[in-house]
Amino acid sequence: MSTLQRLDVLPAAVALALMVALPLVEMALRPHMGRGVDNAAVLVQHLGLVVAMFGAIAAERLGHLTSLGGGLDRLGSATTQARVRMLAAAGSALLCGMLAHAGWQLVAAERGAGQLLAYGMPVWWVQACLPLGFVLLGLRLGARVGTLLPLRVAAATALPLAGWWMAALAGQTALPLAPAFAVLLMLLLAGAPVFAVLGGLALALFWSDGLPLASIALSHYQITVNPSLPALPLFTLAGLAFARTGAAQRLGDLFVVLFGGGPRGTVLAAALLCSAFTAFTGGSGVTILALGGLLLPLLRQSGTPEQRGIGMVTSASALGVLLAPSVPLIMYAVIARVPIATMFLAGLVPALVMVACLLLLGGYLRTGQRAAVQPVRPRADLAAVRAALWAAKWEVAAPFVAIGALVSGLATPTESAALTAAYALATQGLLHRELNWRGLGRCLAECAQVIGGVMLILGMALALTNFLVDAGIPELAVAWVQAAIPNKYVFLLALCAFLFVAAALMEIFAALAVLVPLLLPLALSYGIDPVHFGIIFLAAMEAGFLCPPAGMNIYFASAMFGKPIPYVARSVLPAMLAIFAGTLLIALWPALSTGLPRLLQ
Repeated sequence: MSTLQRLDVLPAAVALALMVALPLVEMALRPHMGRGVDNAAVLVQHLGLVVAMFGAIAAERLGHLTSLGGGLDRLGSATTQARVRMLAAAGSALLCGMLAHAGWQLVAAERGAGQLLAYGMPVWWVQACLPLGFVLLGLRLGARVGTLLPLRVAAATALPLAGWWMAALAGQTALPLAPAFAVLLMLLLAGAPVFAVLGGLALALFWSDGLPLASIALSHYQITVNPSLPALPLFTLAGLAFARTGAAQRLGDLFVVLFGGGPRGTVLAAALLCSAFTAFTGGSGVTILALGGLLLPLLRQSGTPEQRGIGMVTSASALGVLLAPSVPLIMYAVIARVPIATMFLAGLVPALVMVACLLLLGGYLRTGQRAAVQPVRPRADLAAVRAALWAAKWEVAAPFVAIGALVSGLATPTESAALTAAYALATQGLLHRELNWRGLGRCLAECAQVIGGVMLILGMALALTNFLVDAGIPELAVAWVQAAIPNKYVFLLALCAFLFVAAALMEIFAALAVLVPLLLPLALSYGIDPVHFGIIFLAAMEAGFLCPPAGMNIYFASAMFGKPIPYVARSVLPAMLAIFAGTLLIALWPALSTGLPRLLQ
């Protein structure tokens, strides 16, 4: 039975492998035959839908669907907590049934249109993953209601069916919003997945306005098959290939040798390495798990106290968001309709500014009052640098492959991402021989789970945002804020403060999908460049990794280093102040973000 359950990720893993292969075949055939795979770009985009839905199912099985956490499910006795979690699962299963019905309405409409994808394949065949995926999610969530098998089977069957039936009534009955909002808030606090609550909110708003619920499924479909979206899973796959092999050790050795083994050199090496590694892996939590065991002993050996070293690794792992090919950086480019290459260039200088703020304002470069543990190692000579650079040559070249193919115009964003993923897999598997077939399968499965959980949040958040945009909320916000804050620089200060609070309360991908469409028109009304606004937004979001309840770095570091959460939280307080100061500097000095793209383009 457990083997059958693990097969849920197989369609997503196969689709992800095809997303790597098809662009490479297209690039190889195009110069010689003038054409490659028929409709290759659209095929890859629709494979992303398969990855998203089946990856989300696997993520649910492993408990990786993002929830608010720290709410009602942490209160009371063990029995009370179990009942609260059952309530959250039951409500989520019901909502999945409603979303499945909305997806089926979209599929039924597409069947009538008869649009073809490629090679005679109808589009609705792939779109059918939407209702199927939500049905399977509903079954999984419903099975978490209770411990006895008969109750679990009954709940897994009845709850999605009840949701399907409720969605069928949407056009026939009115829905009171106040009770619906109260129930959704209770589910959120009880630990329901964020996607279910966002989807439920969109369902309630569309239902109350008499709009077709299929619009929600359409929003999820549109963002999943966005032309730039395949870059997300492909760059994430490349990062996981590096994270799950000896690449972290080789890069760590190189950075330490480059900057020396002294106190300042080791801290500087740790900060730059964590930032660069997060940019590639797509998750700062992965960086903590991959590099924490390597860097903390080095920091302590150089004389850094343990708590300061933990704070250093935990906070520096949040700073890769602004570096290419970071997943949030790509995500902002997609939502704001800004060229990905422009965002890659725009984030480089601000990323270095944030690292500098962390080291200087966070106090990590101070050499006084260091723990007397072991003698400081002497600075390495040129021969040691050459040896470390040669050992890490394939990893060092990865950013040039990723960014060079894209900026040079030789490859589209999707092709550049596929080339990077293939490069990472080939170098780690064939050259270093550290990634066997089982390891490859594990990377594909883990990547699908990460992307599946993220895409569910993005799809539901986009549906909610579309409703708010159609209701004219951004225009009302622009008029109100401009009347209250006429000065551009005061607005920038207020924006940074707001984003800092939002980062602590919202998961970064949900914040991107919900807040960017609402705040970007407001920023434009003050004459703020969309590229500059995006860098401000992402810089502020870096603080969210360090602040509960959304600060996942705190939880990862607590598990990695075996320390209580309050201990880790105290260790990153100086870093949070430094990140806020860096965000203000980036906000008030636009040339840090826009100067390099304008210079090179």
